[in-house]
Amino acid sequence: MSKESPTTAGTIKLRLRMVVAISLVLLMLTGGRLLFVQSLNAKAVAAVAVDNRTRVQETQPKRGQILDTRGTILATSVDRYDLVIDQRKVEADKPIVRKKPTGGATRETVSIESAVEELAGILDQDVNTVRTAVVGDPGANKNAYSIVAKGVTPEVRNAVMELRIPTLTGQLRSERLYPNGVVAGPLLGFVMNSKDQQSHQGAEGLELSQDKRLRGTAGKRTFEIGADGVRIPVAEMTEVPAIDGQDIKLTTDGDIQFIAQEEALKKQKQFNAEWVSVVVEEVKTGRLIAIGDSNQLDPNDPSATEARFRTSASITDAFEPGSTGKVPTFAAALEEGVVKPTDAFKVPHAYTINKEIINDSLKHPTYDMTVAGIFARSYNTGTVMVGNKMSNETRYKYMRKLGLGKAIDIGLSGASQGILAPPETWERRQQYATMFGQAYTQTALHTAQITQAIANGGVRIDPTLIDSYINPDGSIEKPPAPKTERVVSKKTSKEMLRMMETVVLEGTGTKMAVSGYRVGGKSGTGQAAGPSGGYDGYTSSFAGVAPLDDPQISVVVTMYRPKGDWKSWSVGDTFSEVMSKTLNAYNVPPSNSKPKDYDVFIGSEQKKSW
Repeated sequence: MSKESPTTAGTIKLRLRMVVAISLVLLMLTGGRLLFVQSLNAKAVAAVAVDNRTRVQETQPKRGQILDTRGTILATSVDRYDLVIDQRKVEADKPIVRKKPTGGATRETVSIESAVEELAGILDQDVNTVRTAVVGDPGANKNAYSIVAKGVTPEVRNAVMELRIPTLTGQLRSERLYPNGVVAGPLLGFVMNSKDQQSHQGAEGLELSQDKRLRGTAGKRTFEIGADGVRIPVAEMTEVPAIDGQDIKLTTDGDIQFIAQEEALKKQKQFNAEWVSVVVEEVKTGRLIAIGDSNQLDPNDPSATEARFRTSASITDAFEPGSTGKVPTFAAALEEGVVKPTDAFKVPHAYTINKEIINDSLKHPTYDMTVAGIFARSYNTGTVMVGNKMSNETRYKYMRKLGLGKAIDIGLSGASQGILAPPETWERRQQYATMFGQAYTQTALHTAQITQAIANGGVRIDPTLIDSYINPDGSIEKPPAPKTERVVSKKTSKEMLRMMETVVLEGTGTKMAVSGYRVGGKSGTGQAAGPSGGYDGYTSSFAGVAPLDDPQISVVVTMYRPKGDWKSWSVGDTFSEVMSKTLNAYNVPPSNSKPKDYDVFIGSEQKKSW
């Protein structure tokens, strides 16, 4: 039997002592760390733990509604839920314990299969389809995020939650609805969903331009979750509530808006026009009762409408107005005192001035006519004679005061300012063409603004589309009052209205009469420039006001690029229909005074036909 040497025994003892020493050091370090964690640094550790469990959830506000002037809802948001489930946590053989719906014991036990059958009944779906969504296909991998149903109502979601199927939850999202379909569609615009599907963002129309007011302010909810991802009920929760968006009340009347759109569409189909616009405005306030476009948009399905017509052509499309553009020329001439309505002019079919030949659309004999007659029969030759009594700078001043060359802000994006070059740049023919509505452009809304100003005693009021903003608490915020500007005197306004009545009684607007009311207006047919710059189409329009003894309503009808013979084009029936129904809807009393038109011809010439 061999014996260990003293050297070997000492080495073993030394190693044992080193192991013990190292173990003691590690034990002391561990104990110290535990002491630090559990006592000296307990608050910091707890804070880290809470931070790991804490979740911050953004709460979405409800998007504001858009209403017409009578309070009819044109756009609204509703809550909808997507039902989702984690299939991994659904055990097909484990029963569900839940509250009993009615009577008997307070609790009941049901199988997953029974719960799935109930769920299918609530959702009105095939049982097999629902079963697959809830528990998955046999043998297949379980889905952590399985969609059971999309867009269910809060009532359906609540009924589903009563089934107590494990991890089946309803994820809130918002759905934007437009109950009246195409009514005011291009004005309302539409929305697109946010990335989380819980809110919307304006994409066009008022939904876009008024998005900041409509969408409100998001809130925040802070809470703790357990290891299973479910909120800890007893843990503290803090919440900063969301602030719902403002409702927007418009000046438009849904009933008149519908009529305007239908009449515009009817006229478009009659002459196969590119578009037709009908603008209805209150003369004394500038409030827009309707902006009807023939190319209609259903905001519930915007992709069904061509992109360019998802906005209102009445606001975005500028054109050369033609003879409705004679209104600024004659109003300026009367205001400047260079002519009176009864002044006489010898009016030929063709008129040469400064080497430029001005022609009327139809040949006619040379007439001895009044200024009012020239306006009523819409002769370009006579108009240039009247306009030439003023400087270009003077006419330009009145055109600008009537709003030409400036975009009209009614709270919508994309409004066109049209084109009105300064007079120092006008070419030789251009200076005359601007007298009768060519060589500059404007929108249908500009035409309505001019008509309103002339009919309102000469005072222009900026058109308005938004009546008010309604806060979530019901309080009302009014937008700034529209700007006003006197363009011509009351005397000029009266003379112009009388000349406009002559248009309807003796001139180009005889089809625009409205039974029981004195009506005045101005018709127009202007050449339309094509992509190459040359004229390849026309714009036909009529701008009128009634009743003339107390002007209340103006209606402007614009038909862009109609097809066929220009002599057959007429928007008279459209104007008369919309004007008549608007006057009736607003209980405007019939006229109680006799017409006051001017003589068209001088002396015996009045008996001549034209």
